[in-house]
Amino acid sequence: MDLLVSLFEKTTGQKSSSIALLPQSGSNRKYYRIIGDKGLSLIGVYSTNRTENNTFLSFSRAMRESGLKVPQICAEDLDNNIYLQEDLGDTSLYQHILDIREKDGAFTSELEELYKRVLDDLKVFQQKAAKVVDFSLCYPRAAFDERSMNWDLQYFKYYFLKLAKIPFNEELLEKDFDVLKDYLLRQPLDVFLYRDFQSRNIMLRGDSLEPWYIDYQGGRRGAKHYDVASLLFDAKADIPADTRTRLAEYFFADEAKEQLPVFHAFVLIRIMQAMGAYGYRGFFERKEHFLQSIPYALCNIKYLLSNNLLPNIDIPHLRGVLEALESSPVIQSIINPAKPKLHVYVSSFSYKRVIPNTYNGGGHTFDCRALPNPGRYAEYKQSTGKDADVIAFFDNYQDEMQKFLNAAKTIVSMSVENYMERGFDSLMVSFGCTGGQHRSVYCAENMGRWLKDTYDIDVTVRHIEQELKK
Repeated sequence: MDLLVSLFEKTTGQKSSSIALLPQSGSNRKYYRIIGDKGLSLIGVYSTNRTENNTFLSFSRAMRESGLKVPQICAEDLDNNIYLQEDLGDTSLYQHILDIREKDGAFTSELEELYKRVLDDLKVFQQKAAKVVDFSLCYPRAAFDERSMNWDLQYFKYYFLKLAKIPFNEELLEKDFDVLKDYLLRQPLDVFLYRDFQSRNIMLRGDSLEPWYIDYQGGRRGAKHYDVASLLFDAKADIPADTRTRLAEYFFADEAKEQLPVFHAFVLIRIMQAMGAYGYRGFFERKEHFLQSIPYALCNIKYLLSNNLLPNIDIPHLRGVLEALESSPVIQSIINPAKPKLHVYVSSFSYKRVIPNTYNGGGHTFDCRALPNPGRYAEYKQSTGKDADVIAFFDNYQDEMQKFLNAAKTIVSMSVENYMERGFDSLMVSFGCTGGQHRSVYCAENMGRWLKDTYDIDVTVRHIEQELKK
């Protein structure tokens, strides 16, 4: 951060007034928004992958000079693995989709028109970038060729199928992979393939929502179909099927009839690559939010298979594996996650010592000191709220005790039922009195029994002051 601030101040002549780490995505790059004392904002990037840095910087300069809408590179210090680029704002196409859906509840015609603008830009990007970038700098491969395809398919096999415990015959699966690759490689590799052309990598600027583009350092030569597949079958964007079809036909125009089967074959390999990433980041690296994309990807695969959209190529084992994905117990646990069983921790305590901390920052603490106190009487000095003589004492004050407990149960029941519905796993309920011996113990015991009798939950009852005395 100090190096980025120093580079910012040296480059802009402004003092840095703030620097903030931006949310990280799937890569190991770190992005910081640096704002100067005169209001200028730039994005500082830190990445230890020197080869990738060189590719991004070279591509960015070549694309920007040719008029493509990519961030300007403002400064670099690759010896320290940092550079500065133009700040394109916070509104990605993906975030805009979420905002529209929250407001209108649907994928609107306005969004469809915005996607057409993006597809128009993609055509320009594919042709113009192919003429100006230095493909010798491509990382990790200069073309989306047989080897690139094979890497993606192995990624799917080992990081998704294996980790999700999907059964398959390796020999038959590899045979079908070869058939799919042979079909895809009939297409000319004659455009710039952006590689990760999806809604999170498209930024919208100004009131006109003009699309700008980031994260193209994985670009290489390839077929024109791949980036359209990435965009229209972007998992969490969840574009409706009929809208996707119209947009694909819009992109391919007069060639749509012959190109759509090829397009859907590229959709398949793109989805498998993405699922490999979900498996690696989700199953292996334990990044939960990547697993949330799996149900969307499965819907897209089901859509391809059930509508017979794939070309007529002989991949029977691969088809069978894809059809079996949804029935996998591992995948089912993601699609329909079991809600954790709620555990309510009920305790009694003494206000003379300390109010117990809650497990999750919430819960209820009830003050029993307004209730009749057996501790004032010598005959109860050695007893607790669990003993028969104290219980009999409270039987004489049932109106007061039941009024108190019923009020507490009404409040606690609201939390229990809400927590069960939302899948929360813990709640704490505490009762305190002066000595933590009679009233609080009696109330905690009563609450614990009532919770066990009323709900299918786990309940633990503790008497903190009594434990401390032992």
